[in-house]
Amino acid sequence: MTISVRKAAATAALGAAVTAALAGCGGGSSAPDGSREARMGTPAASATGPAPQSPSPGAPAPGAPQAGAPAPAAPILAPGAGGLTPVFERTKQQTDKTVALTFDADMTSDQGPRAAAGERFDNPQLIAALRALKVPSTVFMTGRWAEEYPDQAKAIGTDPNFEIANHSYSHHAFTSPCYGLPALDTAAARADVDRAFAAFKQAGAVNTVPYFRFPGGCYDDAALRALSTARVTAVQWDVVSGDAFAKDPDAVAEQVLAGVKPGSVVVMHCTRSAAPVTEEAVRKIVPELRKRGYRFVKVSELVGK
Repeated sequence: MTISVRKAAATAALGAAVTAALAGCGGGSSAPDGSREARMGTPAASATGPAPQSPSPGAPAPGAPQAGAPAPAAPILAPGAGGLTPVFERTKQQTDKTVALTFDADMTSDQGPRAAAGERFDNPQLIAALRALKVPSTVFMTGRWAEEYPDQAKAIGTDPNFEIANHSYSHHAFTSPCYGLPALDTAAARADVDRAFAAFKQAGAVNTVPYFRFPGGCYDDAALRALSTARVTAVQWDVVSGDAFAKDPDAVAEQVLAGVKPGSVVVMHCTRSAAPVTEEAVRKIVPELRKRGYRFVKVSELVGK
């Protein structure tokens, strides 16, 4: 089914509503581009660094990974200026019609009582749909989510259709302001990332990759510096799906279809309570993009291209 793009005003209104609701999910709008300001949804200008490339085989890590961190078998980018953590947003390859659908499995460190009361931070129907549609995907998972749903984390992390990337342990902000999220100090940032990798390992996930997505998409030079020894590539996006707190799957699908370009990274969510229409939107997005000649890939296939 071909989905037409609605009026620009409707899309803009949806984007504004989504931005206002992003306190608990991956963000979308950009903040002022200053060295001390949070970057939201766009890479830091000072983190551009050298051209992306895979590390030399056997090159030593700048800092030893902590427990649970994956070996960097997947491609990573070279450090940015001053050794800052590199940031990837979209492949530089503009001719290959590939697109990566990414899904943030959000859960903050203090949401256990809400989960115990019945709120669902998972979305097994979405994962089942991605399997049925044969869509390779990257799930940016928080460590707290993996602890709450260890069986699902293991199932996703042992399925070759998926790869698990790090979305922090606590889903707290790595710089402030960031959509009202509580902020970690610099000393706690690296430990939070390590704790998430350890949670994946504890759950039995093996398809983990050395990629990290900042909660809310918010970061600055201090955050990039804090993670510089983790030997991860920070992964942003160039297409905001608008699925956070959305109620209309058609509007979400139209926003994605209007934004995708060759090499795009789309940010979506794998959290039923915060993104209840994502599965339905995906079922509309996938066949339409395939009709347009796109091939779905994991982020690891885009990084370094």
